[in-house]
Amino acid sequence: MNFGYCSNGFRDHSLDDALSVLADLGYTGVALTLDHGHLGPDPTFDEVSRVATKLGRLGLSVVVETGGRYTLDRFRKHYPTLLHEDAGARVAYTKRAIEVAADLGAPVVHLWSGIRPAEVPDDLAWDRLTAHCETLLADAEEHDVVLGFEPEPGMLVDDLASYERLRKRLGEPDRFGLTLDIGHCQCLEPWPVAECVRRASPYLVHVQIEDMRRDVHEHLEFGDGEIEFAPVMAELRGFDGMIAVELARHSHAAPAVAQRSIEFLRRHS
Repeated sequence: MNFGYCSNGFRDHSLDDALSVLADLGYTGVALTLDHGHLGPDPTFDEVSRVATKLGRLGLSVVVETGGRYTLDRFRKHYPTLLHEDAGARVAYTKRAIEVAADLGAPVVHLWSGIRPAEVPDDLAWDRLTAHCETLLADAEEHDVVLGFEPEPGMLVDDLASYERLRKRLGEPDRFGLTLDIGHCQCLEPWPVAECVRRASPYLVHVQIEDMRRDVHEHLEFGDGEIEFAPVMAELRGFDGMIAVELARHSHAAPAVAQRSIEFLRRHS
């Protein structure tokens, strides 16, 4: 299995140091968020080239993620989303992520819908999201990249059923894959987590993993939540994408947390 770690869990390290730590611990991939402090939201050609060289030297595969909290607006978390009237900055940022992914050799770009603004009717939110995803799919096709759309608790697309609804609205394109967060399955899906993985398998292009409790959207270290991981990992055997630990709020102890995480995953895979 290709175990990676999300770079947002190493916010107190430089990107160079974070990548070196992950390689030293035995990770084979990194889920790289384009955000301030690491590889920025609009990196230069030279910056991307340096990261590509570092990844190659360390033997790390890469997926590009776009979930930074204040990447586009210093005051408003995740603003704008693909649901806002002024979604242009989000669309441009995601297009840039697709370009960066192509330059890095990353097969997948991760994205999500955002929370529906109170003033936006449900039908309009779905129409906006569908239109923007169609635009981004054209860019993904041009750059030979797959989109990995993540259902996120509290957002318009929050579960597997709503992801499937969006996929159907788009005509079920091959390049519109699924990023499945294992903790989110425990948080809100109606099926056991292993069953969620089984249901997701036809679309699955990227996996985020951590522990979680029912009805509480809090990313926890393995063993601190309620997930039974043995059947989950059994369902993931044969998946050839990245399985990336996502513990964005654990940067204060990133090396120790990353070490405990990969040891746990190895024991259960």
